[in-house]
Amino acid sequence: MHPDHTHAPALRGGLLAVLAALLFGVSTPLIQRLGAGLGAFTTAALLYAGAAGAGALLRQPATREARLRRSDLGQLVRVALAGALVGPVALAWGLQRTSGTSASLMLTLEAVFTAALAWRLYGETLDRRVAAAMALLVGGGVALVLDQRASGTVGVWGLLAVLVATAAWGMDNAWSRPLAERDPGQVVLAKAALGAACAATVAVLSGEPLPSGAQAAGLLAVGATGYGLSLRLYLLAQRHFGAARTGSVFALAPFFGAAAAWALGERGAGPLWWAGAALMLAGVLLHLLERHAHTHEHPAMDHEHAHTHDDGHHLHRHTPMPVGPHSHWHQHDPVRHTHAHVPDAHHQHAHGG
Repeated sequence: MHPDHTHAPALRGGLLAVLAALLFGVSTPLIQRLGAGLGAFTTAALLYAGAAGAGALLRQPATREARLRRSDLGQLVRVALAGALVGPVALAWGLQRTSGTSASLMLTLEAVFTAALAWRLYGETLDRRVAAAMALLVGGGVALVLDQRASGTVGVWGLLAVLVATAAWGMDNAWSRPLAERDPGQVVLAKAALGAACAATVAVLSGEPLPSGAQAAGLLAVGATGYGLSLRLYLLAQRHFGAARTGSVFALAPFFGAAAAWALGERGAGPLWWAGAALMLAGVLLHLLERHAHTHEHPAMDHEHAHTHDDGHHLHRHTPMPVGPHSHWHQHDPVRHTHAHVPDAHHQHAHGG
């Protein structure tokens, strides 16, 4: 069995989630500046138009990644409404009424919504290590918000709007889990196009002001990286790491956003800010070093997704054998074995106690 799968199955998913968090976190203070004077729906439409463009460029051939199916349409509509309409609109509205640093830090709570829904919808195991990591991440976010409150820069209504955005994105993250085995580029394109179309329609009907050329170009670029590429990385992380753990590591995004806001001129980081940052980094480290191993059984199953033949789970044969990741419909025979694993598509079993 390949050593990456044997010794550190959480590492790849965790690092993908960290990269997704970095891109998304940095986008928050940039949106605040680029979206100044624009309506929330116009801002959301431009962000997801950029994300749709990134998704179109990131699509993979059908031989490498599974295609979306007609049966996925309902799930796509749900994630588009929650994650590409309600979430960005609420965030854009809130960013006009609070500081970029405060808004970035409030996004920590997205992890709580995601983990709770992943546990409720998919039965993902939240053991003591994962719970401790989440507590550190959320505790760090609370410390950072308290630091901002002490500085007197927090706008309550703005933060409440950002809280609505975190709840919407938590639902989006959990509902996206069944789509994680599809081509991430195709999922990004479909979700972003739906969200951009809905937001643009409302923006036009409500008479929101048009952006300048510089604003439009900036928001499209931020959408392509902070929403499009970030979402692709997030879906890949869910594939390797599960919804709850990915959402928890993604809670690092507020720290990146706060750091970017500080670099753009927002100052006043006190002792609580640094303590919160340390707590969040410790929580991510707990996730990256997770090793969960026990004897478990895999029932027979048929599905399609990108896979390789060095992970101990894809034992079917090809003539000739392909090199690297490839995608096709395949069958798994029942197997019982012991190795380190995380709640990916092949490890959705229950745990006693």
